[in-house]
Amino acid sequence: MALGKGGRGGLGAAACLAVVVAAVAALLGAGAAMAAAKFDDVVQPSWANDHMVYDGDLLKLRLDSNSGGGFVSKNKFLYGRASADLKLVPGDSAGVVTAFYLSSAGDKHNEFDFEFLGNVTGEPYLVQTNLYIDGVGNREQRIDLWFDPTADFHTYAVLWNPSQVVFMVDDTPIRVYENRQNATVKGHHRHAINATTNATTPSPFPGPQPMAVYSSIWNADDWATQGGRVKTDWSHAPFEATFREVRVDGCAWAANATDTDAGEVSRCSESSWGKEGRYWWKEKEMSELTVHQSHQLVWARAHHLVYDYCVDTDRFPVQPPECSGR
Repeated sequence: MALGKGGRGGLGAAACLAVVVAAVAALLGAGAAMAAAKFDDVVQPSWANDHMVYDGDLLKLRLDSNSGGGFVSKNKFLYGRASADLKLVPGDSAGVVTAFYLSSAGDKHNEFDFEFLGNVTGEPYLVQTNLYIDGVGNREQRIDLWFDPTADFHTYAVLWNPSQVVFMVDDTPIRVYENRQNATVKGHHRHAINATTNATTPSPFPGPQPMAVYSSIWNADDWATQGGRVKTDWSHAPFEATFREVRVDGCAWAANATDTDAGEVSRCSESSWGKEGRYWWKEKEMSELTVHQSHQLVWARAHHLVYDYCVDTDRFPVQPPECSGR
C-alpha cells in the first residue's frame, strides 16, 4: 500500500502497530501481575524494593553498584520446610553473594543459611551452609555443586523439625544437624551420646523460635571469592539471581502472637496436627534420613565437600561438641 496517497495506509499501519504493542504490553503486564500474585502470597521486599524485580513469571533480586536487595516471608514458622527454585548469577559473579535462609529475631537468634558464593567465569560456585544457634554461628561448611547452578533452576531447601535440620539440593541432603541431646539408639546415620564424656555433649539443638524465610543479594568482595582476593567487577552489573518459586510448608506462627508465645510453641511442637492440618514434617519418618538419603549424604560429602569447620583445627583446636562421633 502506497503511503504517498493521502497517508491512509500509513495511518492504518501505525494503528495496527499500536494495537500490537498494546497487546504485547498487556501480555507482559499480565505475566508480571501473575508473578507478583504468586510470590506476593509468600514474600515481600525487605530492603531496596526497586531491586526486587518481576520478569514474566519470575522474580529477580538485583545487585548493582548502588545496592543489593532482598525479600522476607510474610509469615513466621516453627518447623517445616522452606525451599526456593533458584538460578544463580551467571558469568563473572566474583564478589557477589546470594543467600536463602531462615532466621528468628534477637541476639539469641537461630539461623539456617544457604550462601552462594560467586566466582570468576568458568570457576565453580561454592555453596556455604551455616547455622546459628542461640546467636552463635561459626558452623560453616562449603561444597561445590555437581551441576552448573547458573544454567537452570535447582531447588534449595531446609527441613527443620524437633529432630534435625537438613540442607538439601534437589532433594539430595548435603548437610544434617541432629538433635542428639536425647539420642539413645544408634541409627543408620545417628550417633548415641556418651553421657560420661564432656567432649560428646552437643551444643543445644535449635530451640523453638519462630523463623521467617529470607533471601538477599549483596556485594561481599571483602571475603566471598578466594578470601577477598578477587573483587567485584561492576562492569558486569547488574547481577541478578532469579527465582521461579518460593515455598514454605510449616507451622505458621499466629500473626498476633509474640515470639515466645507458649501456646504457639505448644501447638507447633507437641502434636503432628494443628489448625493448618497434618504437620507431615514431624512424622516419625522425618526424624532421620532414610537409608537412601544417608547414602546420598555420604556421596555428597565424599565428592563435593571442600570445607568443614569440624575438622578445621586452626579455628577449633578443640573439636566442637556437635562434631564428635562423625
